[in-house]
This record gives sequence, C-alpha cells and structure tokens, in this order.
Amino acid sequence: MATNGPEVSREQVLAYRAAAQELHRPGRAAADLAVLDLGVQDTPYGSAQLALAARGAPTADDRLELVWSMRGAPHLHRRAELPGLAAAIWPLDDADATRRLPGRIREGARLGLAAFRAAADAFAAVVTAPMAKGEVSRAVSDRVPAELTYDCEPCRARHISGALFQQAGLAGGVRLAVSGRAATLAPLPGWPGPPERAAGTDALALAYLRLLGPATPADVAGFLGTSAGFLRGVWPDGLVEVRVAGRRAWLPADRLDALRDARPAPKVRLLPPGDPFLQGRDRDLLVPEKAHQKQLWRILGNPGALLVDGEVAGVWRAKVAGRGALEVTVTPFEGDPLPGRVRREVDAEAAVVAAARGATDVRVSVEPA
Repeated sequence: MATNGPEVSREQVLAYRAAAQELHRPGRAAADLAVLDLGVQDTPYGSAQLALAARGAPTADDRLELVWSMRGAPHLHRRAELPGLAAAIWPLDDADATRRLPGRIREGARLGLAAFRAAADAFAAVVTAPMAKGEVSRAVSDRVPAELTYDCEPCRARHISGALFQQAGLAGGVRLAVSGRAATLAPLPGWPGPPERAAGTDALALAYLRLLGPATPADVAGFLGTSAGFLRGVWPDGLVEVRVAGRRAWLPADRLDALRDARPAPKVRLLPPGDPFLQGRDRDLLVPEKAHQKQLWRILGNPGALLVDGEVAGVWRAKVAGRGALEVTVTPFEGDPLPGRVRREVDAEAAVVAAARGATDVRVSVEPA
C-alpha cells in the first residue's frame, strides 16, 4: 500500500463511484455493465432488474444467472464467471470459515472449511434437477454432519443453518429461479465442483475498490463477508492511498486521475434497495445524516434511494395500483417541494421503473418525510 496520498472530497468520491458504476447510462447490455464485475444484489427479488434499468440496460440478458454469492445474498452474475467467483468467495482458511458461521451452530462452525465442503457436496448430490428450496433444505440437512443443523422453532424442524446453506450454494453448483414468493433451486450445467481452495479473492477486492473506492480493508471485507484481518493476507497490489475527510482509503492506482477529475453529474436516478451505489460500507460518507440513514437502511423493508446530482436526497417506494399500473411515492429528505427540473426527471425515472416491472402506467406522488 502506498502512503501519504492526496486528500479528496466526499463529493469527488461519490461522483467517481457514480461514473464507475455507469449511472450515466452508456448504452451497454446488462452483462457488459461494470457493476457485474461484483454482481448486483437482488434483495428484495426484482431489485437487480431495477438496478440494471437505472443504468439504461435492457433487463433481459441470457448471459446472467441469479445465485447466492456475497455473504450468501442473491446476486446477478455473469454465468461464465461463476466457477471463478465460487473460488473467490470461498473462505480463506479454517478460521475464516468458522468466523462466517453463526453462533447457533457453534460446534459445527469449528469444522471450518470442512463445514462448507460438506454443505457444497450435499448440494451437488441433491440438486440434480429443479427443486423447491424447502425440499432442498431438508435433503441437504440429512446429508451434512448433525452439528451443522439446529432446531428451528418457526419451522418446527431441525435443519441446516441458513447462513451456511446460502453461503455454500454456489460452490455446490446451484442457481436460483424465483417466481413470486417461491424459490426454486436448480443445477448449474457442467459445474466443476467445489473449489479446492480460495483463489481470486484479491481480484474481487480490486473490483470493489474500482467500483466503490476509495475504501478500506474493513469496507471490502464487510462486503465480502469476511474480516479485515483475513482479507489483508490477499490485499491486492497496485493501489494508491488517498484521504477522504482525514480517513485513509485505497483505490486502484490507475483510477486516481478519474477520482481527481470526478464531478457530480446533474442527473436524477431512482435506485432500488440493494443497488450497487448503496453497497459501500462507509454509510456515513454516502449519507452523512443519521436520521436520513435510518430512513434508507431499515431493519426490514428498505426503500429505494432518490439520487439527485450525485447525492442521496430521499427515498422512494413503489406498489401495484391496479392492473398494469404502478404507484411510485417519493419522500425527499428535505421537506421542500422538489425543484421543477428534479420533479420532471423523477417522473421520467418512475417510467423507467414501471417499464422494468412490466407496468404500462405509472403515477408519481411526492410526500414529506
């Protein structure tokens, strides 16, 4: 890591990230977007399609696949890159594997990498055709060591830890197919099997720094689901240190000029929950006001973010309002009415959301916080 880097402003960082993530809409197909280097989270289901639409990409692209990846969360990824991704998110060693598992299976967590391998092998044996998620959970639970399961009161059954289940799914060659509230798991054709060891984690960290940098090892580790201590062993080369509000952070050296030259673009976007722009772990940088953070990142049911000229300026939600119609409600952080130019662009962006969701009509309302 280089030291004594230049000071850059918060505004430069946000403008850099917006440009790196192609919120200016470069006219690319979905799988060609830069954000696919990390994947696009799909929580709640359908959010990933809205994130693609926010970048001007057609939402249909048969090169993409929905899988459990970072932290076990569902993400869209390029299908051709999935074997390499499985190795990149594989725990770095036994201690890292233990840390990634919850306390409710404390004894099982002590198995380390063996726990992940047992679950991945069980997936490969069980999911040979499309199956309901619950059916897979029961069958996988029967195949893994008992210490990897626990008594689940809501389910009234003993089954595998959900955290392990979703973190091991990709290594086991499983993809997701979601219809409404029903999740089906299906095999990835020609899957080579679980990785022998972690590989390519440094490249994944570099992708994070390129899209969400400047950032710290703790920021990157939080996104990947590990800790800074483990990640430092595979921290990528070719970085430059900068300072953001006095905080040390890192960026690929070949992106420093782009960061220095970054300026906010006068554009409005309606970003869905889980959008790549919202995935940075430095939330105080993205949304400085604690009250605004509470509006955007909730315990359950996050809204989307209203992005105005590079700043998160409010939240929004959408709901079906009759056959083929969508109702979008925008709540600015500040109580003043939206300026005319911003309101017109909000209406246009609501039409983008509606089209991505298959609606033919959209109604927009602006409400105070």
